[in-house]
Formats: sequence, structure tokens, C-alpha cells
Amino acid sequence: KTFVADGLQDFSISRLKKKMPWGIDVPGDSEQVMYVWFDALINYISTLGWPENKENYENFWPGIQIAGKDNLRQQTAIWQAMLLAAGLPSSKQIFIHGFINVDGQKISKSLGNAINPIELVGKYGTDAVRYFILAKLNPYEDSDFTYQKFEEAYNSDLANGLGNLVARVAKLAENSGFEFEFSKPSHYERVVDQINSYRFDLAMYAIWARIMVLNQEINTEEPWKKEGEELKESLSHMISEINKIAYNLKPFLPETAEKIEKQFSRPKIKSAESLFPRLK
Repeated sequence: KTFVADGLQDFSISRLKKKMPWGIDVPGDSEQVMYVWFDALINYISTLGWPENKENYENFWPGIQIAGKDNLRQQTAIWQAMLLAAGLPSSKQIFIHGFINVDGQKISKSLGNAINPIELVGKYGTDAVRYFILAKLNPYEDSDFTYQKFEEAYNSDLANGLGNLVARVAKLAENSGFEFEFSKPSHYERVVDQINSYRFDLAMYAIWARIMVLNQEINTEEPWKKEGEELKESLSHMISEINKIAYNLKPFLPETAEKIEKQFSRPKIKSAESLFPRLK
């Protein structure tokens, strides 16, 4: 706000070559190189083939950009000014996200507190990491990561929540001996609304609210005490709800959603390995 309130000023698109000899030369001036941000930002459209491949460029641009908050000025002021100066459409939207801290501290080389995402995935699984990033980190604000928070979320939400729900219903369906009809599920409107607002955390909250309600229904209704058509009707409802949950999880936890769909879209439902084995 201060940057804009002070009045937008012209900015130089070159730097002295003697200070930055590795830069790209300015055409017609061997003593100057291109300002790195001016050069880098053009990649948004040059990678689409602009200006030669107009068809491919127009298929994708204007688009939505994603950047960290330390790129705010470059993305929202410099790049937009470049586009307008060239007579090109500006970005549709710019999603500026916050930083991830570790145990309350900024990630830095000097502190040596960086988290290796590959190691995290290797230990806990891809969808478990996806879950924490999407559900527990605010898309717009700085958020904190610790292994304790990660494992608590894993056990409470994935193992005890989603994993336990799927395992319970699959076992009840298997033991019942019934065959079940599969009906194509639909999106939850609240999830769609939150995705369109880039509030992935609230979208996940909406899905987990359904998981919590269904787990509570099972505890209240005690389907294991039912028989015949009453049992089949109760299980059919639960299976339908689980298929809806899996369908809405696709953009967030694709591997998990696929496993659930394969298990619950067949007439005969059988138990399977735990989706998220509880951490000890």
C-alpha cells in the first residue's frame, strides 16, 4: 500500500555490465545488461511461444500467477506495467502466499533448519505431506511446521479420521455379504467455493467435517447391531458418503482418493490395507 501511495515511478530495466558481467547484454549497449527481473518475468509468456506462437499464447494467457509475498512488487507492479506497455493483457489474478516457518523460526541456511520434502514424503507418504500443506498451512499468511504438529495431524485426521472411517465401513460391508450399487458422486459446493478463493485449508476443513459427521453417525447408529434390509440401507448410505468424500479429495489427495474409489465402487466391498497406519 505504501509503495502505491507514494506514487508509481519509472524503473530502470538495465544494470551496469561491470557489476553484473553474467547478465544478458542490452541490444545496442555493450556496457549494460538486462535487469534480471525484467528478463525473468517475460518467461511467463515467452514459454508459451510469444510472440511467434500466438495461438498457444492466446490459449493460456492471460492466466493466474502464484508467487511468494517477497515477489509482490515484481509480480503486481513491474510485470503488469511491462504487459500494459507492450499492449498485452494483464494477469487475471495473482495469488500471493505466505512463508513456511519451522518451529516459529524462518527457514535459513545459517540455522540449518530446512525440511527436506523428499525425505518427508519417503517417511510419511506423498498424500500425508499434501494433507498437512493444504489443510494446516494458511494459503495467505505465514504458517508453522514442526514434526510434532505434522505427526499429530497425521494420527488424528488421517489415521483416526479418514483411515479409520474407510476401514470400519469396508469391514462392515464385507461381513454383511451384500452387493451395493455405485452412484456417481458430486462436488461439495463449499469445497468448490473455497478452492475458487484459494482457501485450500478451508476446503479440507469442509471435507473433514463430513468425515467427522459420518464417524459420529456410525457410533450413534451402531450398524453392527442391525440385520437384513435395515443394515443394507444403513451401509448403502455410508458407502455413498465415502464415495463423495473420495471424489472431493481428488484435487488434494489423489492417491488416497483413487484407493478409496477402487475399493468402494465395486458391488462387493472388501477390506484393504490401512490407508494411513497410525504412527507410534
